[in-house]
Order: sequence, then structure tokens, then C-alpha cells
Amino acid sequence: MTLLSIPATRPAITIRPGPPLAGLVRVDGSKNAALPLLAAAAAIRSPVHLDNVPDSSDVQQMLTLFQGSVCHIAHSVADPQAVALVPLDGHLPVPDLPDAAGIRASYYLVPALLAACGQARLPWPGGCRIGERGINEHFKVYAAFGDKVETDGAGYQVTSSGDSPRQVVIDLPFRSRGASVAAVLRAVVSRHRLLLLNPNLSPEFTNTLDFLRLAGWRMDLSEANLSIEPPCQSDDLATVAWAVPGDKIEAGTLACAIAATGGSGRIEGVRGQDTVPVQEALNRLGVPALAEPDALILPGGGTRCGRPLSAIASLLPGGLDADFEPALMALALGLPGTHLFADAINPGRHGNLVPQLRALGARIQEISPTECLLTGPQRLSGAAVEATDIRTGTALLIAGLTARGTTTVTGLGQLKRGHADLPAKLRALGADITEVTR
Repeated sequence: MTLLSIPATRPAITIRPGPPLAGLVRVDGSKNAALPLLAAAAAIRSPVHLDNVPDSSDVQQMLTLFQGSVCHIAHSVADPQAVALVPLDGHLPVPDLPDAAGIRASYYLVPALLAACGQARLPWPGGCRIGERGINEHFKVYAAFGDKVETDGAGYQVTSSGDSPRQVVIDLPFRSRGASVAAVLRAVVSRHRLLLLNPNLSPEFTNTLDFLRLAGWRMDLSEANLSIEPPCQSDDLATVAWAVPGDKIEAGTLACAIAATGGSGRIEGVRGQDTVPVQEALNRLGVPALAEPDALILPGGGTRCGRPLSAIASLLPGGLDADFEPALMALALGLPGTHLFADAINPGRHGNLVPQLRALGARIQEISPTECLLTGPQRLSGAAVEATDIRTGTALLIAGLTARGTTTVTGLGQLKRGHADLPAKLRALGADITEVTR
């Protein structure tokens, strides 16, 4: 008897061009804000109630890692986006967390593990393959607090000395969000003063600081430094209630999709001020965009003027978040002008993104591994492509909306790491997107 080999099936979506996108859509909570917020909630060792927690797989994986290791997680039946975190009592055993290798932000677990167990043992972080994680800066943070850091091929271990200095001064060589979070949360679990020079100033980080202020921590933040001091009282806090802010990256992605099709729309649930860099980029390209306190609006119209766009990812205050860059690149392919794109923060991202766009017929000149030029407008053609990381996936959705024929995108697991269901939001705006199995 001959056995037939049945090929494995993979979930995919097909995208076809159609009329301009239009309508009202609401973004989910931000993955990039939720992850440090969850870490902060676990670090303060008090009950916390968080609203607007997104259903993206990275966030749900982080909740699973916290569950039983440092705290109890309770989900609300009435509100799927509401989560309660209650710390576990006593000195806990050091957990083995091999699944932490599946997400990039697993390093946010360290401070809470030090508080609960005195030690953290973790595999090297995984997630998107877009360059070095910069975790050495985290190790320098822990060393400044007197912790012992050990590494091997499988991962790393951080052990609390139990005798860190009462005030720690850390000067970051660049405005790393991860290292800034690590420094602040390490100060929180040790209840020590911290002076952090050159801190990250992204909305995701400052939102975490606002949460800690509510929990009693005193903070003074400027562009140059951040100083924090522990609460005056050491008594247990009542439950701290907070909400994850709306996803500025999802809002920017949806805005680029609307603009690519020449449509109009209102994107709610995001602080307009958080979308200013992408709003400015759209206006420069001749796409009218404006922000309200709780929305990003594309009224439609405008003249695609052909002005060059320089979309350069930056950690500087007010700079372009690196996660905006792929969506803007996909949009610019259909607009006149010669445009520059650069992302030295994630040096492997263009290596994922550019080949997939080229599979759709894009003509992109690579100046270096992190810089490229393109001149539009270009006509793309549908093809089979893969979401090799979260933001490559979002760029392919945008490109597929204007490509001739059918675009099929696989690798949806990567896309769902950052967005609970981005294709559904595009369908709500009128996009022709269908889920299939290949």
C-alpha cells in the first residue's frame, strides 16, 4: 500500500484591491505599552487591575509567564480586556520558564522575579528576528544595583545581592526603552532611589511612570534625566487601577492603509499626541491627517505632492518610532517622490521587509543594511508573501490593498504577536480580506 504524503496546512489571508477604505475603527490596547505595564504591576507587589489589555499573543504569553511564578492572574468574564494581578505571598521558588524564549520582551520578567524569588533564570529572548536585543545594557543596570549576572548559551541568570546601594546612578549610552524599564523596576523592587540619565521618553515608557506615580512613587522627569524615590509609606497599597493606552502603531498602520487607498476614516481609542510623528509624515506626503485627544483622523482629499519623505527611526524625544517605518514604506510605494527610509534601531528589519515587498514588484534601492530609497508611484502585483515579523506583516497588508490581483500573506502567527486581529479592523473599513488555509 502506498502512503500519500499530506502537506501541512498554514493559515493565510488573501487581499484584493477594492474601493477606498472608509469608516470608523477603534484600536486595541498597545502591546508595547502593555508589556512594561504588566512588569510594573508585578514589581510593585500589590493588587493591580488593568483595563484595555490587548489579546495579542505576546501579551497573553506574558500573562501566562507571570501566572503562578510571581502572581495570580484573574480575567474578567464581563470584560475580556480587564485583568487583575494579585501577588503571591512569601519567598517563592525560582521558576523554570522555557516558554519565555518565545517573546522579545521576556526580559521584563527579571525585576518581578528578583522581588519574589531573589533570582531570575531566563532563556535568551526570542520574537521578531530584527537585530540584537541590546540586553547587555540591562545587565549593566542590574550590576549597578549589585546583582550578579551569569550567562551561557541557553540564557542568563540574575541573582539579587540583597545589599544594593541606597541610591543608584545609571547613565544610559542611548535611550533604550527596555533598559530604562529595567532600571526603574529594579529600583521599585529594592525600594531605592534612582537617578537615570538619558532615559527613554516614549509614550509607552512615560505611561509606565504614570502608573508607578499612582502607586506612590515620586518622580521627576526631564529630557536629560529621571529621578525616582520610593513612597513615603511602606504599607501595602490598595488595588491600583490603570488602563493600557491605545496602540499608536496600530493607529498609524490603519492610517497608512486608508491613505494608500485614497480613503478617509476616523481611528479612535488612541491618544492623538502619540501619533504626531506619523501624522506629520502623512501631511508631508500630501495626505491630510489631524489628531484629536482620543483619535487620529484622515478626512480624505489632499494632493499627493511628491515631496520627499525621510522616515528615519529615532529614539530621540518626538522622533519617529521604528515600528511606524514599515507601514510608511508600504504607503510611499504608491505615492510620487523619492523617499528615504532608515532603521538603525532594528538593524535586521529591512532584511525581512525589503525582500517581501520586492516579491510584490517593489523597486527599492538598498543604500546599506539599514537604509533604503524608493521612488513612486509604483505598480505592485499580487503574490505569495510572508509576515516574517510583526511590522513586515502590517506593511504587506497595506501593500496588498493596492497591488493588482491577489496577495496571499502567510506567517500570521507573527502578525498576531502584535495585533489581536488587524485584518478584521481593515475589513471593518471595507477591505477585501479573506482568511484561508494553504
